[in-house]
Amino acid sequence: MSPVTALTYVLPHRLLSSLARKLAYSRNRRLKQWLIDTVIRVFGVDMGEAANPDPTAYPSFNAFFTRGLRDGVRIADPDPRAILMPADGRISECGHVGRADQGVQHEDAGHIFQAKGRGFTVAQLLGDVDAARAFEGGLFATVYLSPKDYHRVHMPATGTLRETVHIPGRLFSVGEDAVGTVSRLFARNERLVCHFDCDFGPMAVVMVGALLVSGIETTWSGIEVPPYGGPVTVKDYRGSDIVRERFAEMARFNYGSTAIVLLPPGIATLDDALHAQAAVRLGQRLATLQAAS
Repeated sequence: MSPVTALTYVLPHRLLSSLARKLAYSRNRRLKQWLIDTVIRVFGVDMGEAANPDPTAYPSFNAFFTRGLRDGVRIADPDPRAILMPADGRISECGHVGRADQGVQHEDAGHIFQAKGRGFTVAQLLGDVDAARAFEGGLFATVYLSPKDYHRVHMPATGTLRETVHIPGRLFSVGEDAVGTVSRLFARNERLVCHFDCDFGPMAVVMVGALLVSGIETTWSGIEVPPYGGPVTVKDYRGSDIVRERFAEMARFNYGSTAIVLLPPGIATLDDALHAQAAVRLGQRLATLQAAS
């Protein structure tokens, strides 16, 4: 464990994130421009892909960080059977969710691999044992968004929003060292679980917060995080007819973090090109729907 990761165990996570949020939304011209220029320089942000490539045109650091892309910079895989990558970034891990054997529960049931032998269960991630059962034996993909990446998350497949669950938690870093050393990291950090009903069954997209992440927003409800901490908050959208089409924007981070996609068993196969640390782009193929039997 690196000294930085070790330090995050004792840092006041929510206080730091609240301060980061104030900085991100500041309209002080010198401060916001220094932040923008620093991130572009340090992380190598490609402003040529941005809808507005002028770094000085953004009124705040947050406006820069959640910038849109030029039309056509990202395209969806044209195969209608393709389930899409929800964001730019790199694969932290992907694969099959552990499954109980012939109805007998065991330690790998519902298990998601994190890194270096560490993992967590879908029930821990979703905060709901019943909801987790639908994904046992299914597929998962964990996508890490670095500070240089496009920070809007899009729909892997067309779905009708059923429910969101804001689960309070810590705000550990989600960098490579933390993922490899902090036990159950993604199931411990503050997160927003988005449940959708699709033609093939349920789909979950989990927006995982991290240290200095100043917020999570959705296209249907606006700001979801903050508030930080507090009780678990469930919003029931059944009957609201909120549909998001495949490849449409669904949410955004106000700083870099992680999105996790969960698919039910028997409906798709993971794309062969995907593996841990693979660089990925929004709209590329994540998985392929199997033909109906």
